[in-house]
Amino acid sequence: MKKYLILLAFALLIGSNGFAQGIEFTPGTWKEIKAKAAKEDKLIFMDAYAEWCGPCKKMARDVFTEKEVGDYFNAHFVNVKMDMEKGEGIGLSSDFGVQAYPTLLFINSEGKAVHRAVGYHTTDLLIGLADAAKDPNRNTGSITARYDAGDRSPQLLFNLAMARYDAMDGTYVKIADEYLATQKDWNTDDNLSFIFRMADDLNSKMADYLMNNRGLFEDKYGKQAVTGKVDEMVQNTISHAETEADLKKVETLYTKTYPERASELSAQLRMGFYAQREDWTNFAKVADKYFKEFPAEDWTVLNDLAWMYYDAVDSKKELKCALGWAKQSVKMDKNYANTDTVASLYYKLGKKGKALKYANEAIALAKATDEDYSPTELLIQKIKG
Repeated sequence: MKKYLILLAFALLIGSNGFAQGIEFTPGTWKEIKAKAAKEDKLIFMDAYAEWCGPCKKMARDVFTEKEVGDYFNAHFVNVKMDMEKGEGIGLSSDFGVQAYPTLLFINSEGKAVHRAVGYHTTDLLIGLADAAKDPNRNTGSITARYDAGDRSPQLLFNLAMARYDAMDGTYVKIADEYLATQKDWNTDDNLSFIFRMADDLNSKMADYLMNNRGLFEDKYGKQAVTGKVDEMVQNTISHAETEADLKKVETLYTKTYPERASELSAQLRMGFYAQREDWTNFAKVADKYFKEFPAEDWTVLNDLAWMYYDAVDSKKELKCALGWAKQSVKMDKNYANTDTVASLYYKLGKKGKALKYANEAIALAKATDEDYSPTELLIQKIKG
């Protein structure tokens, strides 16, 4: 029995340590890692991470520990984990231009990155990435050198666009357009997949093609996936919108894609656009029309909006608009917060009598619910001062 227990303990020990599955990460200095890679004639795989990064932790737990991943990476690479915010990682982060986590780097023994990708990768995607890194016809370093030398073959353009997309390199759209310009038929299975992956900006030929041939993509990926892709492109375009022309591009898409909600979405788009630029005059025009057409269901929405105007705006015309929102909030649910907002707006509009009336009402409401009303007391001092 005792012998059995000893053998069992030994089996558990070697099972958890001696025969651990997954990637074996090599300890040592960066100089030592490069020397090992040179000696073994291998590329270095670097998991460039940060302690606080959630996707980094998920990959370390769920992907790097997979036997299939370990078998592949341990055979073909010298593997290293490097915290980009500590020790040597700080300098390496700058050297390799790491701007997001995780960044997955494939580096030669001379310390030059030949391939890279950003973000969480599943087992299949990670092994596919590693395959590309080892292939001179597919890794970023080799195909970029050939591209710079003038090679514009369709396969090279395809591979380069995919590599730069994985690396979150903003130049991939230009390369993707070059590739598609070599294709007489965009409807092939490979090209549809390519377009669906690469299209992320409404102001692109790929987006136009996707929208004009939406049925083809829905047959291939399903309506839900295509709707998600369209939403992604809309959000990307909104985040980079700088002109009225950009807004109109999105609004045209809303009309085609969400005809029953186009008016509502367009108004929301413009409110966000004007608020970001602190263009309160145009914001007020759009917001006032929006809330008349689509009444707020929560008093806090109108109250928060009105208070934002109290803080940011001096124009009486716009303050009157904000006062209307605050009063509507009071009608929905009269409480200390929105009554105080009405009082404050009246004060800023120069109507001290009405400001004092609402300020007193706000204090009475605060006392009934045991809320702090000291800000309103200060307002009353200003009114009477």
